Amino acid sequence: MNFLGIIVAIGCVIAAMLIEGGHPSALINAPAFLIVIAGTTGCVMVQYPIKVFVGALTKFKWLIKPPFHDLAAQVALLEGMATLARQQGLLALENEISKIDEPFLSKGIQMVVDGVDKEQVIHLLENEIEFEQHQMEQSAKVFEAFGGYAPTMGILGAVLGLIHAMGLLDKPDQLGPAIAVAFIATIYGVGSCNIIFLPTGNRLKNIAHGVAFYKNMILEGILSIASGENALQLKRRMEVYLEAHH
Repeated sequence: MNFLGIIVAIGCVIAAMLIEGGHPSALINAPAFLIVIAGTTGCVMVQYPIKVFVGALTKFKWLIKPPFHDLAAQVALLEGMATLARQQGLLALENEISKIDEPFLSKGIQMVVDGVDKEQVIHLLENEIEFEQHQMEQSAKVFEAFGGYAPTMGILGAVLGLIHAMGLLDKPDQLGPAIAVAFIATIYGVGSCNIIFLPTGNRLKNIAHGVAFYKNMILEGILSIASGENALQLKRRMEVYLEAHH
């Protein structure tokens, strides 16, 4: 659905162009693309380490298939483990760890089974959440940087195009097309910024918040189990998260 938004935005621009009697092929210009897209990429590569840069690009696929978190399924799993811990003790959870698909939950339950101090469990898992958030926010900032540089590179491309056009003042038949080509760079810069880069950065931020919400819910459940609360008490704690999620 997120990637569909980009297609809809670009489609509307092209549709408007067709209504005005233009043709989409008029927007295809290799030099403008090189200046704006490749130039902007170079600027962002200067700003961020290559690992952060590449990591951000790999997360672009989240526009098509964002991370899915089944909160209800995790709550049901936590309730089952709370019941088991109350009936047979925390050590009984050790046999359940291998059945857990969520690494964050598995790690937390393992620490509880190992008798790690509750405050230490909170500290370690909150640090993991915070570190993951930092990484995801860095990826969002990479796309925001793309959005910041692209319009400026578009203006640069337009100026270079106009310089070329000024050299054609003695050729009126070529002057008009040359000026039109010059402004394609501006379209690339402003369009890519507002249709792709900034929306993608904001979307990654939203996904990061969703991941933090999900893992904080799991952390709450782990602490409930470690405190010896029964399944009903845990469920009441989890209802807050489930209601907020909907």
